[in-house]
Amino acid sequence: MAASGGAEPERVAVTEAAASLLRELRDEHGPLMFHQSGGCCDGSSPMCYPAGEFRTGDADVHLGDLDAGTPEPVPVWMSRSQFAVWSHTHLTIDVVPGRGAGFSLEAPTGHRFLIRSRLMTDGEAESPTR
Repeated sequence: MAASGGAEPERVAVTEAAASLLRELRDEHGPLMFHQSGGCCDGSSPMCYPAGEFRTGDADVHLGDLDAGTPEPVPVWMSRSQFAVWSHTHLTIDVVPGRGAGFSLEAPTGHRFLIRSRLMTDGEAESPTR
C-alpha cells in the first residue's frame, strides 16, 4: 500500500500486514502517526503513537502519509538528522513477530514494526520533502 498524496513520488509505503495491525491499533487508540528517530536500540525502529502524542517540529521531516485503510491517513515523520542519512531511500513499514519497541503502540501485541528500505530512483530522490 502506498502513501497517499499528490503528484510527488512517494517516500514511504506500508505492507498489508502492517496496515492490518495499524487498523487494529487505530480501533483501540484512535488516529495514529509514526516517528523514526534514528540512533540505537528503540530509536532505530519506527515508533507508532496516537496522533499528536509525539510532538514534531523543525527538527523533523514529514515523509508522507500512509494509506492503511484507516479512516484517516497515518503520517510518517523522521528526525531531520536521520533523514540526512536516509534521504536517498524509499521506506516501507512492515511488521514481524517480536516485541515492539519501548512506547510504540504495537509493543504488547507480540509484533513489532520495522523499516524495509531500497534506494530511490533519481526521479524519486528529487522529490521535495516537507
